[in-house]
Amino acid sequence: MPRLFLRVIPTVSIPLHFSRLYTTASRQILPSQTITHVLKHAPLNSPVTIHGWVRTVRVQKEVCFAHVNDGSNVTGIQVILNEEQAKRLTTGTSVRMEGILVASLGEEQTRELQAREVAVLGKCNGETYPLQKKHHGIEFLRENAHLRTRANSGSAVMRIRSAAVAGFHKFFEEQEFINVHTPILTSHDCEGGGEVFKVTPVSAPSVLSSSAASLPATFEFFGRTVYLTVSGQLHAEILASALSRVYTFGPVFRAESSHTSRHLAEFWMLEAEVAFIDSLSHLLDLTEASIRSVIQHILDTCGPDLALFNKFTDPTLLARLRSTADKPFVRMTYTEAVAVLERAQQAAKTNFAFPPRWGSALQSEHERYLSTNHCAHPVFVTDYPGWLKPFYMRTNTSDGPDNPHATVACTDLLVPGIGELVGGSMREERFEVLADRMREAGLDLEEYAWYLDLRSVRDGVGKRERCRGVS
Repeated sequence: MPRLFLRVIPTVSIPLHFSRLYTTASRQILPSQTITHVLKHAPLNSPVTIHGWVRTVRVQKEVCFAHVNDGSNVTGIQVILNEEQAKRLTTGTSVRMEGILVASLGEEQTRELQAREVAVLGKCNGETYPLQKKHHGIEFLRENAHLRTRANSGSAVMRIRSAAVAGFHKFFEEQEFINVHTPILTSHDCEGGGEVFKVTPVSAPSVLSSSAASLPATFEFFGRTVYLTVSGQLHAEILASALSRVYTFGPVFRAESSHTSRHLAEFWMLEAEVAFIDSLSHLLDLTEASIRSVIQHILDTCGPDLALFNKFTDPTLLARLRSTADKPFVRMTYTEAVAVLERAQQAAKTNFAFPPRWGSALQSEHERYLSTNHCAHPVFVTDYPGWLKPFYMRTNTSDGPDNPHATVACTDLLVPGIGELVGGSMREERFEVLADRMREAGLDLEEYAWYLDLRSVRDGVGKRERCRGVS
């Protein structure tokens, strides 16, 4: 059963009597409208009402201007005010403004609001408000984390992330996957790395009168050790063994002590499980299609936000995204990748801190070279040595499980400027091979009996046999 790290219901025809409901679902239900909706849909010279926060106020002799943003887009809207209205506003003030949407004479916008009524909903001390009309670095915004989404960069990240999530849901729905939710509290360390957060209750029904400090050191709320999940994969495999195509998207937790951009204590991960495919290439096709589809969705829906980052953060961003969406990904085996790295080192093209050799894990510097320098494009690296990967990855049949150089049918997708973005593999469905791999990993087979049971069936007297119908 292959796995992909990365709501979906099978596609069905909608009965005719639901069509009207679908039509009304696209209408604005709330009494107020976003600035984006006003700018896109309100006719010129029509009365409109907006809500938002004042970014800047400019008081001039004959006319005054305010820039208001509600977070629905990166540009907000320019508002024309009289002097009396402008005097009541400062940066950070929350407002409701009523007026006429008119064509703008300025170069930076095509429409603006000619204000008639201005209501201050929340006052703000403009002198002490942290976000002034200037550039704010990432560290400054982290120090004012409660306000950082009011900055252009913070709000743009949220909108792009929202579009990416919607893109993934759309893709997997089109591919007839079912969206499932796997437990956050679990007794299993999926990858066997041990880098987990243990969940310990502060109080429990049996000791409610006791303080947290007086709880027994060995007390377990569930009667056994429980962790925050590091992956929903094993639970998703259970569901895929009945539903064929499932995916889960939710928070996972890793107790890794490294303080780098590659290590987060909490992040969201999308994981898909697919039954009835028997080739790693099919899994690569699915992974590539999902990434390229979502990137195209972001390009189609988040143009201004991407332009912001392309201008101020990475001038190659848009070109790289378009290339990723348009061109097929490179594919190579782990063995081929190591050969590329060895040739690069021998030719003095680069000086790796960790010399590449077959059988060793690819380091971040190796992944960067392969994706950024050698391929200059996303690249799938497949068929890693088995001892570098978790127990559930399928040993390649051509190698044989007893081969000391056996590889497994897996892949890592390496992306320029990022490194590993996706990991996945075919699942080991052979009962004895899987049990041997689990023993080698030091896992308790009794504790994982349910996982082994997914690879077996029972006859009328309860005898367990290998299941040959799962791939």
